[in-house]
Parts: sequence; structure tokens; C-alpha cells
Amino acid sequence: MRTRMLSATDLATAAKAIDEAAEILRRGGLVAFPTETVYGLGADARDGTALRSIYAAKGRPSDNPLIVHAADAPRAFSLAESVATQAHMLADAFWPGPLSLVLPKSAEVPDEVSGGLQSVAVRVPDHPVALALLERFDGPLAAPSANLSGRPSPTSAKHVWHDLAGRIDAILDGGETGVGLESTVVDLTTPIPCVLRLGGLPLESLERLLGDVEVATKLRETDTGQPVRSPGLKYRHYAPNAPLYVLIGDRRTVVHALSQLYRDAKDKGRRAGFLLTQEAANLLNIDPSDRLCYVLGPLGNPDAVARRLYAGLRYLDAGAPEVIVAEGIDGSGLGRAVADRLQRAAEGSLLQADEVLARGTTLRALLEGIPSG
Repeated sequence: MRTRMLSATDLATAAKAIDEAAEILRRGGLVAFPTETVYGLGADARDGTALRSIYAAKGRPSDNPLIVHAADAPRAFSLAESVATQAHMLADAFWPGPLSLVLPKSAEVPDEVSGGLQSVAVRVPDHPVALALLERFDGPLAAPSANLSGRPSPTSAKHVWHDLAGRIDAILDGGETGVGLESTVVDLTTPIPCVLRLGGLPLESLERLLGDVEVATKLRETDTGQPVRSPGLKYRHYAPNAPLYVLIGDRRTVVHALSQLYRDAKDKGRRAGFLLTQEAANLLNIDPSDRLCYVLGPLGNPDAVARRLYAGLRYLDAGAPEVIVAEGIDGSGLGRAVADRLQRAAEGSLLQADEVLARGTTLRALLEGIPSG
């Protein structure tokens, strides 16, 4: 398949590209398009054959549900059998925006969207290109992240091209995305609203509006044979090709442990990648030209850190490191969502910084699967 790159970076001149993308979608094709969170891989949410093409293009398991994008709240809610008062409250407060709501699905929603569940996740994206495409297409678009399954989500058209060129019909290039993390997913089919996936809308914003909110605590649901309730709960997600370890602990100890592993990499000539905040990079005196180090941004600016997270993982992977060591991120707001993504990308490979220091853990130990030294 030949993948076309359609330019929509200038909305004033993007009408032709958006028209072409909409026509491809009407024919049952696949088009990647930008949202405020990450790039999505769009297909007609009413067309079972097109939806199956999404799973094939991404290499995505068929029990992993898709999120449906609509141009406005009424069209999003038309996909639900019933809409709770809380859904209207959340839509009024946060749509368009990085929030997906899980609702009982209507009979018209294909099983390919829901992954076998009796619910559907819907949202209204906050991106002018996405909204223009939805209006021009005049229908709902199922759109998971436009990457190979398990890989870091794409925040630029270049990332989509790297993963899916030759697998999809077109990429609608709208520049880099603004949030950099997927939408927050809230399940409203439960007695108490449950956050299934932390994301671009901070948990605190939901709590201020709803009061009690549960948060799904499992890092990764076990394979019970049952469909998962949200993307990102099962299977390897957001991960680079290289093994990833995340250093956790108090800030001072984490930086000292990073320093130990960074010196080990330089002394032994190891191809190790490092994903750091600006503060840690300054303390370690990182050379800005070091191809195997990527600075996310200031620790005090979690929005900037979130925006650059996936780009950083992809950047380091391109340098073919043997291993990647990431500085753990904590805190509130988007910092909590960043921590969630790092832990999922590392598949639970977390290093306690104090143990790394006490045991003199080396990069060789990490590569041999013995992080305790």
C-alpha cells in the first residue's frame, strides 16, 4: 500500500487535504490525523471491515477496544444507549478536550469498536484539524493511537510514518500535538466513576467536578480471556525497542543513582540511553550533543515533560541503545500520568534508587536482567 502524506499544518489552506482524507475514509480507508493528545488512526466507526483494518495495520489484538471520536457532544452521545447526568457534566466542562467517556453502547456500535464489551468509549477532540475532518466526513471515527501496537504513541506525522508507512492510506499532517499523552478514560458504567487510564486531563480536575472517583490501580490487567475495559490496560504499551528501566525514590537519591549509571556507561563504553528532566541533566552535566541523552523539560513543568515523553523514547530508540534508563516522575497533575506511562513502558522494571546505590548496580547487571547488582 502506498501511504500519502497530506499537509494540514496551515488550517487556512488545509481544506483540500481534509477533503481528500474524508473521501479516503468514506471508501473504507485508514487515515492518521492529529488530535490534541496524540495522532489517531481513523476509520469509519460504523464500518466493520474498516475497523478490522485498524487492528491489522497496528498489529493490535482484537479484544483491545477503540475510542470513537465525534465532532460534538450530541453526536458522541448518539453512540450510547443511555447517557448519565455525570456524562453531560463532564462533557460541558471538558469537551472538546482530552477526556474519553465509557458509556453503555447503542445497538448500532459494531463489536469491532467495543472489543466484545457492551460499552463504548467516546470523546470530542480539541484540535482544529481533527474537528474539521470529523465535520467533513460527517460521521464518527474510531481512532486508536496511530502507531504499531505496543510502541510509544506518535506525537508527530513523522512518528506515524515511521511506524505505519505502507500499512495505511494517508497521514494528515497537522504538526506536533500539544498534550503528548492519550486522553484520560473515565468509565461511567460503574456506580462510582472509575478512571481506567490516566491521561491528558488531570485526575484533580475530575475530582473537583465529581467528588469521589476511583482509579484502576492495576498496572496491567492479567490475561483472563475477558475483554479489557480500556486501551492501555493489557499487553505491552508505550514501549521503546530497548529494555527500559525507571529509577524511583526520593529526588536526591534518584539523581545520585542516575549519576552512577551514567558514569558507568561512559567508563565502560556502553550504549545506554538516558531520559532525564532538565534539573537532573544539569546536575549530571550532560553534554547537550549527547545522542543517547534526552531532556524532557523542567521537573516543575509536567505539561512540557508530558508533551515530550513519547518523542524522547522514540529519539533514544533511534540511537540503538542496549538499554534505556529513565528518571522516575512523580507528583500530581500530568506528572502522575507520565509516571503511569513510564511504568507501563518499562513493564514493571522499576529500580529503587537507594538499592542501586547500595549494591553498586551496573549497566551490565541490567542487561543481564539482574538489576539488584
